[in-house]
Parts: sequence; C-alpha cells; structure tokens
Amino acid sequence: MAKNYEQLGKFYLGREYSLEDGNLLEPLVLYDSPDLTTHAMIVGMTGSGKTGLGITLLEEALMDNIPLIAIDPKGDLANLLLTFDALEAKSFQPWVDEQAAATQGMDVAAYAQQQADLWTEGLAQWGQAAKRIRTLRSQAELAVYTPGSSAGLPISVLRSFEVPPQAVMADGDLKRDRIQSTIISLLTLLGIEADPITSREHILLANILETAWDQGNSIDLAGLIQAIQTPPFEQIGVMKLDLFYPAKERFGLAMQLNNLLASPGFETWLQGEPLDIQHLLYTTEGKPRAAIFSIAHLSDRERMFFTTLLLNALLGWMRTQSGTGSLRALLYMDEIFGYLPPVANPPSKRPLLTLLKQARAFGIGLVLSTQNPVDLDYKALSNMGTWCIGRLQTERDKARLIEGLRGVSGLDTPELEELLGRLGKRVFLLHNVHEDRPVIFQTRWTMSYLCGPMTREQIKQLNQVVPQSKPTKGSIQESTLSESAAVAEGSSTTSPPIETAIEAPKETPKETVIAADADTYFLAATVAGQGVVYQPAVVAAADVNYLSKTYGVDEVRFLTLIAPLKDEAISWDTAVKTGIDPAKFEAEPLAGATFASLPKAAEKATTFAKWEKAFLQHVRQQRGLTLYRSRSPKLVSDVGEDKAAFTARLQHHHRELRDVAVAKLQQSYATKLQSAEKKLLRAEQTVERKAQQAQQKQMDSAIALGSSVLGAFMGRKTGRGRRMANSVGRTIRTAGKISQSKMDVQQAQEKAVLIRDDLAALETELKQAISELELEFQGTQLTIEPVTISPKSTNITQQCFGLLWLPYRKNDAGKLSPDW
Repeated sequence: MAKNYEQLGKFYLGREYSLEDGNLLEPLVLYDSPDLTTHAMIVGMTGSGKTGLGITLLEEALMDNIPLIAIDPKGDLANLLLTFDALEAKSFQPWVDEQAAATQGMDVAAYAQQQADLWTEGLAQWGQAAKRIRTLRSQAELAVYTPGSSAGLPISVLRSFEVPPQAVMADGDLKRDRIQSTIISLLTLLGIEADPITSREHILLANILETAWDQGNSIDLAGLIQAIQTPPFEQIGVMKLDLFYPAKERFGLAMQLNNLLASPGFETWLQGEPLDIQHLLYTTEGKPRAAIFSIAHLSDRERMFFTTLLLNALLGWMRTQSGTGSLRALLYMDEIFGYLPPVANPPSKRPLLTLLKQARAFGIGLVLSTQNPVDLDYKALSNMGTWCIGRLQTERDKARLIEGLRGVSGLDTPELEELLGRLGKRVFLLHNVHEDRPVIFQTRWTMSYLCGPMTREQIKQLNQVVPQSKPTKGSIQESTLSESAAVAEGSSTTSPPIETAIEAPKETPKETVIAADADTYFLAATVAGQGVVYQPAVVAAADVNYLSKTYGVDEVRFLTLIAPLKDEAISWDTAVKTGIDPAKFEAEPLAGATFASLPKAAEKATTFAKWEKAFLQHVRQQRGLTLYRSRSPKLVSDVGEDKAAFTARLQHHHRELRDVAVAKLQQSYATKLQSAEKKLLRAEQTVERKAQQAQQKQMDSAIALGSSVLGAFMGRKTGRGRRMANSVGRTIRTAGKISQSKMDVQQAQEKAVLIRDDLAALETELKQAISELELEFQGTQLTIEPVTISPKSTNITQQCFGLLWLPYRKNDAGKLSPDW
C-alpha cells in the first residue's frame, strides 16, 4: 500500500472495511488530531482489538509530537515501549509469552522468530517500514511509572500536598474541588468512606489543607499528622474545635495516618520524582514525553487514590495554559470501569467530568476506553465527540450506544443494529461529530509489539532498554551562541551552599574584632546558648529592576548574596544566592559566642566601599534576567518560564500555525469543491433525465410503428395505402427525434465527464497544496536562543550591605556545622 498517510495533523488509524464481503477498501482512515480536543471513547469487548486501537492512537499522537499521560490499570499500555526497528527475533524474545510458545509446541527462540516474522509481514501489509518505527522512537521519550512500587520508575505522590497553581487558587470552585477530591482520595486510602458534608474527618482535613494552602504552604503527610493533633485553628464553623472533634478522637485519625506512613513498603510512595505534570509531559529540553502509569499492582483503594491525585494535578496544570484549538496533550485511560460510573460518585469522577467539560478549551484531549458503555456516566458520553465502537458483549451495551448514536449518525435503528452486530476483530465503527458520516474501518498494524499485560519483572527491564531519543529533522536545535550570553539571573546557584562554602575555623579565639567600619549583622541561630562560633561573610541585598521595551519586561527581583570572607578578599562570582530575608538579621550576637578572626582588610571602610562597587558591577554584568526567543515563529518566553516550558510552548505554537494553515487551505478550496460537486450532481441528473426521455421516445416509436402495421393489416382496404404512408412518415420523424435524444444523452455524458475531471483536478490541486505545506512545516527548524536583560545601575536599589556573622556550632563529632 503506497498511499501517503503521513499528512499534517492526521492520525493513521487504518482503512475502510466492507462488512458485506469482509474485505479492506482503498480509502485510508486519517483522523484529524484537533478533533481529539472534543474527546474520544473506545468501547469493545475482550478480543475486539480495543487495546490495539488505543496503542495505535497513542503511536500516532507521538508521531505528531503530542505528549501524553496514560493511566494503565491492566498493564497493557507498557507495550508502547516495545518498538523494534530491526524486527529481529532476539529483540522480541525477552517479551514473548513462554506459555503461548509451549502451547504451540515451540521453544521460546522459535516462537520469537514467528512473532518477528508476523510483525514484519503485518507492518508491510499496512505500508509501514522500519524507518517509521525509528521515527516513533526518536519523536518522544517514553517511561513507565509504577506508583507505590519500585518495579518501574518511582513517582512521589505523598511527599507533600503541594500548593496548587495560582490559577487554581484564584478560582474558588476549582480550589474547593481540588481540596474535596484530594481529601476523599486520602480517606479512601484509609478505608474511610467520607461524605464532604457530614464526615468530621473530611471537614477537619479539608480545613487543615485549605488553611495551609491559603498561607502559601505545602504540607507533607507527617505535617498533616501533626496538624490533626494540633490544628492551626480553634474552631470549625461556629463550634469550638474540641467540641466538634475532640482531641482524643483526632488522635485516633492521626494514628491511622501514622500507621499508613509506617507500614512496610509504604516508603515507595515517598520516593521518586514529584508529581509534576509539566515534567511528565516534557523533558528538561522540552521534548514530548509519554508517561505511562501502570497501576495493575495496586489495590482498588490505592488505584483510586493515585488516579484522583493525578487527575487533579492535570487539572491544575491545565489552568496555567493558554487557550488553543489545536491538540496540546493527551490523557488516555484504559478500562475506565469504576472511575466514571453513572450512579456512584468516587473521588475520580469529579475531576474527570471537569476535564471532559473544560479541557477542550486548553487543547487537552481525553480518550477513555471501556468494555461496557453502561459503565460510563451519561454526562461523559454526551461530551465525547468521537466514538470508536468494536464488537460488543451484550444487547444492553448495544442498546446504550444505539440510543446515543441515533439521530447524530444519520443511520436509523435497524441499520445501527445490523452494523454493530456484524463487527469483527479489529473492526470498528467510527463516529466523529466533525465528519459527515460514520465509517467502518479495520485498525492498522501497531508498530509496538503487543505482548499483553506486563509483569513487574518485565517492567523492571523495560525502562532499562528504552532507546535514547536523538534529534530529528524539524526538532528544536540549540543555538550556537556563546555560553556567556546564556548567564541567567541566579546562575551562581551552581556554587556550593553557604553551609559548605564556608570552612569551619581551626581555632575559636574568644576575643576578636567583630565590628568593622560598616554595618554589622548577625544571622539568627536555631538554638540559643553556649557553643556558637561566628564566621565572617559579606552580605548584599538589592531590588533589581529589569526593564526592556523590546521584550515587554518590567520585572523587579529581590536579590540577596552572601560571600564568604576568606583571607583579605571576597568573590561575588562564587557568592551564594539565598532566600534569607535581611530584615530577620539580628543586631547583637548571642551571649557567650566566639568568633573567627576577621581579616584586617575588613576593618577598613574603603575595603567595604570597594566590595560594594564590585557587587553593583557583578549584578549588572552577571545577574541578568535570561529570556528565550525564537525568530521564526517570533516568540519570546515569559519571565520565569524556563527553557523546557518555552520549548514546549513553541512546539505547540508551531502546531497551531500548521493546523490554521491547513484549515485555511481547505476552506479556500471548499467553495470551489462544493460548486464543482453541485455541477456534477446537476450534470448527472441531466444525463439520467435525457436517458429516460430517449428511452421513452424509443418505446413510443416502437408502439406507434406496431400499431400502424397492425392497423394496416386489419383495417378496411379503402384508404389503407394512405394510412400506411402517413404512419411510415410519422415513424421516420420519430426515429429522427430518437437519434437527437441519443445525441443529447451523449452530450450530457460528455459534459458530466468534463465536470468530473474538473472536480478531480481540484482535489489533486488541494492535495498538492497540502503536500507543499507539509514540506514547509516539516522542514522548519525551530531554533531557540537566549537573550539576557542586564539591569542598569540606576535600576539597582540597594537594601542592605555590610558584614554578616554566620553561626556555627560543634556537633557530636566535635566539628563545626551550620546552626541556621
């Protein structure tokens, strides 16, 4: 099959299929990626090919640089990582089913060869080659996470309940939903079915979480346990806290959480990278990722807990994104049963419904897969723009889908019943609200090897064999600007922290100079009393205003640097940037403290003046604010937007430009195509009408001639010759009209052929124009370069400068360690 399926923004799902004779048809099924923003449902019984279609959809998303998150309750979606471009048996062998090999009387090696041959042949039949597999592997990074287990990549979901993004906190309903679903999922993990209105546990925890978030504080599980025993408030509503929820009973709830925290194996929930959606969707270089969360090993409670937290995190991230009509990211969930039921209200239901209703505006598409459509809430079904329906298990399932499809598919109930009853393996009915008609199609062969649900041992091996991505044509390339241009504000954070940057003194004299001819400050120690040894440093703090009309920047940053005072000099280049507020410095040292020696140079006012001047010069030259820009398309990063986030935004902007260009092109041809189709329809109707007229005249002539001959033989002899002559004359004239009608039919047919040729030429012209667009967008090099906004001297307002004494204390080993 040589047809071109690699088209802009098109997902190659398969080919149309004839249910009448069971044969594949020529037309390809190419799905427009923006259509997924109205979400999709895949439904089919076991063995229908539902998982294969889901993986096909995910493969196509990755081919289009769409990042995705996949929730996998069964363990099948990890197959997405099994892509072998060499298609050799040795690549398949670690993943084949040994039991299946034994059933066929084959050893594992022979069975692996059989599977390699099967995949080679299957891919070839669907026009796919090893090159496409290599492209898939290079387009994105793939990883399998196993929350609560060390089998795959660990993910930390209980380290802290992070403060949601500002967009969530500013939306009262969204913040309330986040708190409610988070607390319900946590209590579900404890086996507590808590109603948000009547449950004391829920109300207490919700108030604790809201209080912490309103103060800008994240809270970890240990902090939550402490807050339960000593809440940061004295009443709930109008009731005193101890009356509403006595301390003794609160202690019981705290013990339940503590037991959970202390239970064997629970530490895996606290390990790994944080649940950060931006990082899950993009690498630090801005490359799209496929983050697959395998949760088959978890209990039902744990699955619900994790899924709810992940959905809420996605909602929070979504709220920070700009609106778009193009597909930005994909959330795929296999086997949705129990997470979005029609009657019950599990913790996962609220965020799922919110995503289905609101995610479209942000370019986030949801694809939900299930065996039974009756498992889905009717509100969810009404928000699905695409339905992929495979072979169904029960009449009840068919009735549910027919009810939803009737009136929107253009098919009546008997037709739908017949179609759904004849679907076979890998054959689906595709209903897309953005298309004119439903389509019966067979799914293409997956590039990924489908070995079935993966065991923990297989998942352990999986992340180790995932190939590293390499840049491909059209990928973002780093600009070759000099490194000095990329110095960012705060770039010296790579230097050691204060604790290790300052060496502990070898001697601790009791009397030394602690005051210089400059302002003197003391950093507060954590513990008052004897044993504190102060070390000298120089502190500088300033408000730095970064201004740039070119990039529309007017940003004020507060900068505090601490430079260790060694020998007779300091270095601002190795100074430590700190978040310590100078307002919290103390004016007097702790009583009984000792001090390290102060260099002689630090006793002079001229030295501090020189260091202050060097500080201002350092800020101007080395503490610039770094932004990132792209020249084509012209985009500049926002203040605070790191390179990875800007890269992801640039890629999506490029995709938006592509989708808009294709839509404009199609729209520009739409009127011409419609006009040509109407002309063709009229021409075909004319051909049919004139053919019917010619046929009617031919029949009339035959009847007239027959009547004349019969009348001539059976009539009276008188006047027979005259009547015969008249009849023959009429017959000749009728024959002439028949000949003219045939010419009319021929001319109408010729006109229809010309119009049909014009229509075909228009369609070819459109395809050629789209192909040229493809070359243009695929050949575009997205280049990012850093730009640095350096502050002027007049825009640096100094708030603090002077000598700073840092407290150290001897530890159990007799060595000095930081005491702040």
